[in-house]
Amino acid sequence: MKFIIKLHPEITIKSNSVRKRFTRILESNIRLVLKTHELSVEVRNYWDKLEVSVNPKSADQLDKIRELLRQIPGIEQALEVQESSYTDLDDVYQQVKAVWHDKLAGKSFAVRVKRKGDHDFTSTEVARYVGGGLNQFCETGGVNLTNPDVIVNLEIERDKLLLVNDRFKCLGGMPLPTQDDVLSLMSGGFDSGVASYQMIRRGARTHFVFFNLGGRDHEIGVREVSYFLWQKYSLSHKVKFIAVDFAPIVAEILEKVENSQMGVVLKRMMMRAASQVADSLAIEALVTGESLGQVSSQTLRNLTVIDQVTDKLILRPLICSDKAEIIKIAREIGTEDFAKTMPEYCGVISRKPTVRAVLEKIEEEEAKFDLTLIDKVVRESKVEDIRKMAQQTEAELVSVSTVDSLPEGAVVLDVRGPEEEEHNPLELDGVEVKHLPFYRIATQFGDLDQSHDYYLYCERGVMSKLQALLLHEQGFANVKVYRPK
Repeated sequence: MKFIIKLHPEITIKSNSVRKRFTRILESNIRLVLKTHELSVEVRNYWDKLEVSVNPKSADQLDKIRELLRQIPGIEQALEVQESSYTDLDDVYQQVKAVWHDKLAGKSFAVRVKRKGDHDFTSTEVARYVGGGLNQFCETGGVNLTNPDVIVNLEIERDKLLLVNDRFKCLGGMPLPTQDDVLSLMSGGFDSGVASYQMIRRGARTHFVFFNLGGRDHEIGVREVSYFLWQKYSLSHKVKFIAVDFAPIVAEILEKVENSQMGVVLKRMMMRAASQVADSLAIEALVTGESLGQVSSQTLRNLTVIDQVTDKLILRPLICSDKAEIIKIAREIGTEDFAKTMPEYCGVISRKPTVRAVLEKIEEEEAKFDLTLIDKVVRESKVEDIRKMAQQTEAELVSVSTVDSLPEGAVVLDVRGPEEEEHNPLELDGVEVKHLPFYRIATQFGDLDQSHDYYLYCERGVMSKLQALLLHEQGFANVKVYRPK
């Protein structure tokens, strides 16, 4: 079994040298991501496609390979194919029939053929021969060339027959890192997560900076969504996660800045701090999730005033997006559950915020501000290699145990999101398993019978560790992490 990787169309129109560089990067990324998940494959790079051949010891992991290929930037679509030799058109038909006979029962169908090489037949002749045979000798719903229930795809490359079992849409975009690095300002809400995803998809290695306005709970939530985005869409490259304690900045603003100007001043302070962090990482561009007119600080006038505080390029991928569109993308990429439980701390600063900020007025208010605080909070910020976040979280779990086997009477809490849990439910013989998604833990864990010990589980172990740490800090000593071998 193998997968044929189709390039994103924008890659195919590049110059020869650029296209060759992009496909080499994509080849390396595919190989690295699959290797990280301990999948044994061989990746070959051709001019118009890449091929991923699955070695026998990973033949039972096709679902996992499909899932990972869907998430790698630069892949437009992938075809799952069986490769074999053939002798003539009848041999092609017989091989197709063996695969498709039962799948076509009662369904209309069409045969689509792609051919490469010198043959004594055309693609149309192959389609007619195979389609006629299937229609005559299988119990189909008939041939329908315009709107079939099923499309039978096959490719003939010289002396090889490729039967396409499945064709699935992938992420598209550009391979990482075909653009320069960017630094994304992460709040954990819908907007910042989707904006970060958009930059990753365009081939920019995206680092995360978080300005903590809401304490430990807020930081844990933002770490979760940042780690999720990296692991799912940019696993091929290491990035940084930087947490900046912005509580002293907020306190200074509340004490010294006129109420109506607080929102714009806060955003300018964030841009100042983000610029310093970016300088330390040699990054030239900042990314925000701002959308024009969505909230008071995001009017055109206010954004203009905010931008003047830094000479960094500020990228706003969502600038013309509606909130409903942003939420839809968040749902599709998997960040909705994180975002919908994340409070919008930035929105509680001003009671009657200005929507037409005047630069001179803002600078007058900022003159009351001790700007050395920016240097201080950036200097004291925590910088993490996101690849090591799981290990660092584990080191923080001083009194929360991690076990690989369960005692009698144990209760396991599956903290994965509903879609992941439904796709691969956790079933343990003789063990009670409850599904409590991570975004409901904070509000619903206290309602459980506290006479039990609870073992938190997720597939990779990161979410369960972060939630266990949070519950432990809230005083729940009956929490452990379950990590089966």
